[in-house]
Amino acid sequence: MKADMGRKYRAYPTEGQESVLTGWGHTARALWNVALEQRVYLWEQRRYTLRAVEQCRHLTAARADMDWMGDLPAQAGQQILRHLDTAYDNFWNPEHPARFPSHKKRGHRLSIPFPGQAVEVRKLNRKWAQVRIPKLGWLRFRRSCAIGGTIRNATLSRDGNGWHISFGVHTGAKPAPPNGKPGCGVDFGVAASAYVSTETAPRLMPPSLTKNEKARLQHLERTKARQITYAKKHNNGRYGNRLRRTIAQIAKLKTRQANRRQDFTHQLTTDLAKNHGWFGIEDLRVKNMTASARGTVEEPGKNVGQKAGLNRSILDNSPGERRRQLAYKARLYGSELRAVPPFHTSQTCAACGNADPGSRKGCGRLFACVHCGHEDDADHNASVEIEARARRTGGTVTNSTRSTTTVRVPATGRRRMREAPKPAHTS
Repeated sequence: MKADMGRKYRAYPTEGQESVLTGWGHTARALWNVALEQRVYLWEQRRYTLRAVEQCRHLTAARADMDWMGDLPAQAGQQILRHLDTAYDNFWNPEHPARFPSHKKRGHRLSIPFPGQAVEVRKLNRKWAQVRIPKLGWLRFRRSCAIGGTIRNATLSRDGNGWHISFGVHTGAKPAPPNGKPGCGVDFGVAASAYVSTETAPRLMPPSLTKNEKARLQHLERTKARQITYAKKHNNGRYGNRLRRTIAQIAKLKTRQANRRQDFTHQLTTDLAKNHGWFGIEDLRVKNMTASARGTVEEPGKNVGQKAGLNRSILDNSPGERRRQLAYKARLYGSELRAVPPFHTSQTCAACGNADPGSRKGCGRLFACVHCGHEDDADHNASVEIEARARRTGGTVTNSTRSTTTVRVPATGRRRMREAPKPAHTS
């Protein structure tokens, strides 16, 4: 019985609980790094695959020898090792985009996982509830919505706004039957966040940061750079309290930005899934689209600053997250996601079907076909073309953008792990 839905709530630990959770978070990060390094060492030296079952026995010995490791609940440590197993399985899976598991830096988001049987939830009233955490006690959280299922796992995490508790829940919900509503094509862009083929106006995402917030973020980033330089010259690289406060203020602003972006994305994807029987989108490769233009010292890139700004704008609209949400919401509302090849959708006339770069001079907002004279907003024309392609595929995702198998090259020093034959898993 696996988790099929997620629930996230704002947690409100006491001052003592927050201190304990912070220590646990750094211990969890250190455990992940040590376990990963142990696996890499055994593979490179002996070609031996170490799994979580065997590492759990090593963890028991480490908890007895090191007090800081023993403070972390045993269930959390075991869950971290299971997550490392999953990271390796995803890396070896050629159909999964995951890379080789990486080390977690000190600035990484603090996260403490627990299995579902290790926690207990108790409702206090309509707005508040408590969760019992091993070795911590009862932790209050804001009950913004019902859990609605059996808890299979729980994760405590901290961002710029504070602590949160997330539950993986098994609801047993089955895919909804087809809703029978008409389909559409959706063009995700930068100037127009989303343009639906059946609508006459684009859907624009409000600015994720106001003008004053952008100026403050820029000021804080510069302050952080100066403080880091000072710490390296005069404090042996150790972070002082002022630098930590600056980092916390930056994290709070970026968390606010991410929350606003996520709110718009949820509203957009929910509306599309509810009101359409199917929707076509471009099968984009966001990673390739946002590749840096810096180049090398011998051959420096061109228009580096402009490309960096474009990359930020693309990522701010989060096309990958929109596709992920559309995929799971389509099952909930009886609709269907159809991904189509993105080639020349902005240059193809939706009226006559001819593709010509001259139809969109200067990549402006106007599309004027040089063959039939059709004129339309460029993004709306692209959305109509996406709808036509999705209608022709009939729900089958074409592989024209993946004509060859992509070979993922691991990090430097790990190439041998990829080239060597994969041994059988041992338990």
